[in-house]
Amino acid sequence: MSWKEVSAVQLRTAFVSLAQAPGANLRALCKQFSISPTTGYKLLRRFESLGEKGLEERSRRPRSSPNQSTVEAERLILALNIEHPGWGARKLKSFLEARNHAMPAVSTVHAILKRNERIDPAAALIKPFIRFEHERPNDLWQMDFKGHVPMRVGRCHPLTVLDDHSRFSLAIAACGDERARTVQGHLIELFRRSGLPRRMMMDNGAPWGDEPDAYTWLEVWLMRQGIQVGHSRPYHPQTQGKLERLHGSLKMELLDRLCLIDLVTAQQTLDIWREMYNNERPHESIGLMVPASRYTPSLRRYQEHQPEIEYDRGADVRKVQGKGEIYWEGCVLRLGRAFIGERVGIMEGREDGKYDVLWAGHRIAQIDRQAKTVISGKSLR
Repeated sequence: MSWKEVSAVQLRTAFVSLAQAPGANLRALCKQFSISPTTGYKLLRRFESLGEKGLEERSRRPRSSPNQSTVEAERLILALNIEHPGWGARKLKSFLEARNHAMPAVSTVHAILKRNERIDPAAALIKPFIRFEHERPNDLWQMDFKGHVPMRVGRCHPLTVLDDHSRFSLAIAACGDERARTVQGHLIELFRRSGLPRRMMMDNGAPWGDEPDAYTWLEVWLMRQGIQVGHSRPYHPQTQGKLERLHGSLKMELLDRLCLIDLVTAQQTLDIWREMYNNERPHESIGLMVPASRYTPSLRRYQEHQPEIEYDRGADVRKVQGKGEIYWEGCVLRLGRAFIGERVGIMEGREDGKYDVLWAGHRIAQIDRQAKTVISGKSLR
């Protein structure tokens, strides 16, 4: 018997009538009506409970849809997406839920963005990468310039400093150039406000690393504060991946969307964005927490006036001369112009015939006594 020849209700009525007859073979009847035994038993239960009304067609729509987005939720999602077009579904959902708005599942938020053509197709091409972070705040700060940004008056060179552990943006300074003195001035303000990190990492370009084996005076100034200085691998910007991600967000969420006027208003604009980045924007790599929840200022204080460097009695102390050289055992050995006027200590090293050149607790060079040559401490790391 075909279910298409008569109405479904008529077929169900006929099935139930035959199934209730004495000696009826329910499985044979189910086969005859082309339905499963499970459906057959369900029809009988519905008839016993509701009578003929129980055999009528029922809507297949779920009685409730917990994950179905409301009109208000969709409105909030799309409005926040306009304000922060670089945020994905997880960030949008986390941000709105933190403000007591009921939100659907992440997949539904993504579907809303996709349905409204708010998804950048290029985003699917971004490949995941292995993340590494330092254990505590202030173990490592990353520093770099975010290129130059045109303004109505001149150009802005945003100087960015990021804490590796928390992703907390310590500074985004609107600079008029990329000179070492400009960097130093902003770092002094930052150090007074947030203390000193244990290490700082920069790339290999100016103003912090003009030559691979020679220290710059900016590096020497940082080292004098007890900060270990390191550099990313040449041609490998992913070494500072967290800072590169911040630069990408800054470009997408701010710099591509408005024109900066001058350095004063640019700094005000950057400060507003940095406040949002640290305190409101959920960060996926730290479990959708905000960076400010994981950052605390350093207890190591900036020293306004440096004490004179002292060396152990066994050290052979030399003063670096006007061309960055020292005189030792009848030889002229170059340490670099960044150390001109500084006193260094020479101590016998662990290797035979090798001597360490120490300065402010750092090994800045190694002397090969036999060859009368100097190897920069940057090459020995």
